[in-house]
Amino acid sequence: MALTIAQLNERLSISPFHQWLGLRITAADSHELTLEMPWRHEVVSNPLLSSAHGGILAALIDLTGLYAILAAGGVARATINMQVDFHRPATPGRLRSIGRPIKLGRQLSVAETRVLDDEGKLLSSGRGTYIG
Repeated sequence: MALTIAQLNERLSISPFHQWLGLRITAADSHELTLEMPWRHEVVSNPLLSSAHGGILAALIDLTGLYAILAAGGVARATINMQVDFHRPATPGRLRSIGRPIKLGRQLSVAETRVLDDEGKLLSSGRGTYIG
């Protein structure tokens, strides 16, 4: 059963980590989900560039993929595999991740995600496999 944006955001906000990041799902249907994160100075790992730690981008890819599967009516309880590619540094500004389910299965589901900056430039991309 597919979940509404309100239900998805309610589940997302259960985690203190997600709350701290300020994550919010802004759009969702069975084909695509958009998750946004406001910039936080605390995620900077390279002060010379003011760039975010790659783990933050990887977390966005992981979470966006999982919630894209839920929005499509799939079941995803945990990540079992993930691949991330970093394309450019994430510098101050809102981060937006867009995820799409690739395969909804009874036991395993797959989603792909792109993380964009405020100008729509690709920062990172990846694919996750989730167990249901």
